[in-house]
Amino acid sequence: MIEITIHEKLVGSDQIDNPALTGLTAQVMLITGTAPESALSLRITTDEEIQQLNKKYLGKDAPTDVLSFPISFEDPETGAPYLGDIVISLPTATRQAESSGHAASEEIKLLLVHGILHLLGYDHTTPEDKSQMWALQNQILTQLDIQAKPTES
Repeated sequence: MIEITIHEKLVGSDQIDNPALTGLTAQVMLITGTAPESALSLRITTDEEIQQLNKKYLGKDAPTDVLSFPISFEDPETGAPYLGDIVISLPTATRQAESSGHAASEEIKLLLVHGILHLLGYDHTTPEDKSQMWALQNQILTQLDIQAKPTES
């Protein structure tokens, strides 16, 4: 299950398709072998809000495209695993999509997949970790026909 919240300045954006993002999350859980009852939250926000989070938690005073906050605990009421929180900046995603030549909705899907992989413990801090994460991410993007592809940064 995914809980999606949208910054009030972005409510009504046609680039955010909640049912598609919910379905995508379920598909990524299936592909990665994650318990289907697992939960996470997604916040779609502004550059300003994500910059504040980036500065507070990573010490980087700049907007970014996606942040992931792995939590990994079991919901005491349902027993379902809670993986953590993902925050995506819609303005940054839109700029990246425009420069890459695909729709912002596809960029958001890419960033959601990337964020979920971080919640599942994947990272790209070393060349070996990056190779493993990028391989799985590319497999998921191809399998789910997501048009956006990550840049090699």
